[in-house]
Amino acid sequence: MKVSRQQVAENRRKILEVAGKLFREKGLEAVTVAEIMAGAGLTHGGFYGYFPSKEALIAHTLAAVVGEPRGPQETQDAFIARYLSCAHKDNRGSGCPVAALAGDVARMPSEVRAAMTGVLAAQLERLVETAAGDTPQQRRQNAIGTYAALVGGLTLARMSNDERLSADILEATKAFLSGPVKS
Repeated sequence: MKVSRQQVAENRRKILEVAGKLFREKGLEAVTVAEIMAGAGLTHGGFYGYFPSKEALIAHTLAAVVGEPRGPQETQDAFIARYLSCAHKDNRGSGCPVAALAGDVARMPSEVRAAMTGVLAAQLERLVETAAGDTPQQRRQNAIGTYAALVGGLTLARMSNDERLSADILEATKAFLSGPVKS
């Protein structure tokens, strides 16, 4: 039975949605194509009608993250508070793909790394819009430093199995980003 173009597009969207959630929750290597296709309600055998390889699926999934709808522009303080929240820490599946997958992506083929670079560049562009600084160069530098602290803080908080330490990391990173600790 032939599937309509509209159904093919819907199936592809569902595969990318399921893959994005599972990759962020479990990591790139731990997720199987069969698991993704089952989650999308499709058969494993149909995968290659949509993507030539798992690496291509990963790259398309990461590229799709860039195209996800954006909410209204937040202030930098509101973004930092949301990013470094326990809710974001505990919800890997719909959270930041950079924090969830950076270590995995660094070991992947160029196609996957290029897609994640697109995610990173898009996030930095968003942060530059509200970053402090008098010049575009200062705003970009501040955006990069802020994002590095955010991703690092979230990654460390997720890594810890000690909830108190995890919460301390999130709070200390927020405080650090609001200004240096004074004696």
